[in-house]
Amino acid sequence: MRILFAGTPDTALPSLNALIASNHEVVAVLTRPDAPVGRGRIMLPSPVKVIAEAHQIPVITDTPRGPEFCALLKNMQLDACAVVAYGHILPAEVLAIPRLGWVNLHFSVLPAWRGAAPVQRAIMAGDEVSGATTFILDEGMDTGKILGTLTETVQPADTSGELLERLATAGPQLLVDSLDALSNGTARPQTQSPAGITHAAKVTKDDARVDWKAPAHSIDRRIRGCTPAPGAWTTIGEDRYTLGPVTVTTVVDLDPGQIQQGRRAILVGTGTYAVSLGTVKPPGKKPMPATDWARGARLPMNAVFA
Repeated sequence: MRILFAGTPDTALPSLNALIASNHEVVAVLTRPDAPVGRGRIMLPSPVKVIAEAHQIPVITDTPRGPEFCALLKNMQLDACAVVAYGHILPAEVLAIPRLGWVNLHFSVLPAWRGAAPVQRAIMAGDEVSGATTFILDEGMDTGKILGTLTETVQPADTSGELLERLATAGPQLLVDSLDALSNGTARPQTQSPAGITHAAKVTKDDARVDWKAPAHSIDRRIRGCTPAPGAWTTIGEDRYTLGPVTVTTVVDLDPGQIQQGRRAILVGTGTYAVSLGTVKPPGKKPMPATDWARGARLPMNAVFA
């Protein structure tokens, strides 16, 4: 089939590479425009654009709406479009252009975790199983008919970055299989169940702030869900610190946010058991082991995270 691929970040690269290696023809790539990156705000192309250009595939960075964009897609005579972490909502007139529709690879087992941050929200909620789903895009938020699914066990220490990497590696075969089924007429799209619907709103900086009054297991999940982005954080006075994953202990005699310094571990009180810090990133510095941070920071005995 003649396919357009829509995607932007590193997460989409395994799927693009799988489609390039498949029997389908990737006639163009749709991705976000070049964007400023880093402290120098240097304009860089998306990872998907880099790979597309390396394979001499035409790249489109136009906003996906309006008569000119629709005309461009219609002239390609597309059989289907594949979408992985593109980052734009597609209007009805665009969805209607490819002969067999737009197939989205979404990193949850729908109808669970519809929305922008399915992996982060699954970790934060303590889900034991995650996965990926291919479905036909419609005008709703991840509400289209399902083509296929796969599941993946969430490991106790998984961060959202680690789980997403596994799903991004496993998902491309599901995407190719779904497109193959559409091509040969064996696909049987299934309406999503009305039961088990959850929503995965984008994780904001406010969501990533640690509430030390919460139970230790909840803090552990929140930090892992926000790792690597947007990064869980807390404060001492006016200074903000980014925290890496923690370990729940059996210590119960620390108040929420109270820091206890030891030679081998830095403990912080929560609403239940204390947690042992992993890494700490002080303002303007790189992440470091919590014991190194505490030694260099020379914290007062009564130091408290807020």
